[in-house]
Amino acid sequence: MAKRKQRADQMDDDDGGEDSDRSLVDVDFDFFDPNPDVDYLALKRLLAQLFQTDAELLETTDLADLILSQPLVGTTVKCDGRESDPYAFLTALNLHVHQTRPSVKALIEYTLAKAAPEPSFYAALQGLIGPPALTSTNHIGFIFSERLINMPVQVVPHMYRMLANEIQWALDENEPYNFTHFLFLSRIYRLSPEEEAEMQAPVPRTKRRKQAVAAPPSGVYPFHPEDELIRRVATHALDYSFTNVQPREKDAFGLDMGGRMMLVPADRLRELVAMLSEAYAAPS
Repeated sequence: MAKRKQRADQMDDDDGGEDSDRSLVDVDFDFFDPNPDVDYLALKRLLAQLFQTDAELLETTDLADLILSQPLVGTTVKCDGRESDPYAFLTALNLHVHQTRPSVKALIEYTLAKAAPEPSFYAALQGLIGPPALTSTNHIGFIFSERLINMPVQVVPHMYRMLANEIQWALDENEPYNFTHFLFLSRIYRLSPEEEAEMQAPVPRTKRRKQAVAAPPSGVYPFHPEDELIRRVATHALDYSFTNVQPREKDAFGLDMGGRMMLVPADRLRELVAMLSEAYAAPS
């Protein structure tokens, strides 16, 4: 049984003038609980997409097993029924409860190492997932959120609303989802000044860009637009380079990619849901 159905009109708009040809594709997105019998391989691919070259450091096989072991918290988005592969995934893992799992040990070590250059962030994480803190009752939830490229951002508010509801229902059943904070890991890419200039350069009317993107001063862009809203409710946030990144030559193809880590108080989750719903409402 699907949790919810949403129709998205995806427009392929490569032309910007009055004579432009536009094609609309109607896609029905269904929201499901995670399905351990079907979702494993697709989930592994999404984990590899999130962590990129650092995926081998993070025991993603064990992490996928762990995520799928709690099918009542979390949401997948599919187009062809429950037995099809998920195009998007969102869930929360209790790092304290699962601290002995290889993947969680690796994730804790990884996030502490990445936060080390930012003393205030590092101190906050040490107080939550450092060795002494892992025996406390202040639990932190790791938010895993990833989707295929070109998935519409309008599915995101529904997924986070469902997550907030499911966490509350789990708490009502005395399940271990009483978090003080959530830790988000996401992806960013960096553009050189030359690449930014090329991206912002005027283009012919017949080849207008789908959407103008304002260049941030730092040249750092999120892969997921909702990250900017998550940063607004975060107490700490930082961008970092991947550990296993290969040196990028000046004229090389591809993007200079990295990670983004954000720490959000758990009591701001509902506020975040409201912000996402307002910013990314489904087209009427």
